[in-house]
Amino acid sequence: MIRYNPKTWFRHIFAIRHSDTVFMIWKEMIYILLFTLGLAYLEINYFSDDTRNMWGELMAVYSLIGFVLSLLLVFRTNTAYDRWWEGRKKWGELVNNTRNLAIKLSPLLKHKEDKEFFARMIPNYAYAMKEHLRKGVLLEELNITDEERQRLENSDHIPNIIAFWLYERIQQLKKDGQLSEEDVIVLDTNLKTFSDIIGACERIRNTPIPYSYSIFLKKFIFIFVTTMPLAIITDFGYYAILINIFIFYVLVSMEILAEEIEDPFGLDDNDLPTDDLAAKIKNNVKEVMAV
Repeated sequence: MIRYNPKTWFRHIFAIRHSDTVFMIWKEMIYILLFTLGLAYLEINYFSDDTRNMWGELMAVYSLIGFVLSLLLVFRTNTAYDRWWEGRKKWGELVNNTRNLAIKLSPLLKHKEDKEFFARMIPNYAYAMKEHLRKGVLLEELNITDEERQRLENSDHIPNIIAFWLYERIQQLKKDGQLSEEDVIVLDTNLKTFSDIIGACERIRNTPIPYSYSIFLKKFIFIFVTTMPLAIITDFGYYAILINIFIFYVLVSMEILAEEIEDPFGLDDNDLPTDDLAAKIKNNVKEVMAV
């Protein structure tokens, strides 16, 4: 995630980043340039005045279509941002609940090995979750023993196994008399949210916008951009090339940005800073457990 000062907006206008959509669609912009240039040449040199005037009268129609298209893009962008913001809220819940779990556990644990276990496993869950939402958990990031590594290497859902170990250790502490029934109930309030949070994040990741809607919007943008020059060349001549490229850039960029943020758990510049959040959880738990 790119961190920036929103108050210095003028400087960001001229900043060039590899994440800018112009670097993603520059080839398509060249195709649109050549296509519009060809239409402009044909219309200016070979179309009759009556034909050009007829196409020019369609400008009002394209203004209306453009308004409808803008509404579709607003809905598309808002839907994608809702998914991004929900993912951020879920990670915020994980940060809070890991803190609360560590704060509640620390004064209850009498043995150093128990504190060390939870100081390892609570952050391990956050690290496993962030990579589980990407392409797979990196066991090298986890603070685990060789025996634990062997168990996780054969697991399809590593965060579930870590959550199971946390529950198992709490139940063992209860059996040994270190935790009361009331303590377990209080701890369970925070611990059970781990599965709820990762389930919500998996829903966001695994449920993209419906295919038919996405394809319809792309086709709508393509047809709009490739036919609109016929309506504006009459009034703007070869300047219609620049106008059409700019319109193509704006419309396609909005769709690309929506596609990027609707899955907010990856490594794109606009994705959530889950690496930083996992590191924050690790530092907070380590400080509370004081190990």
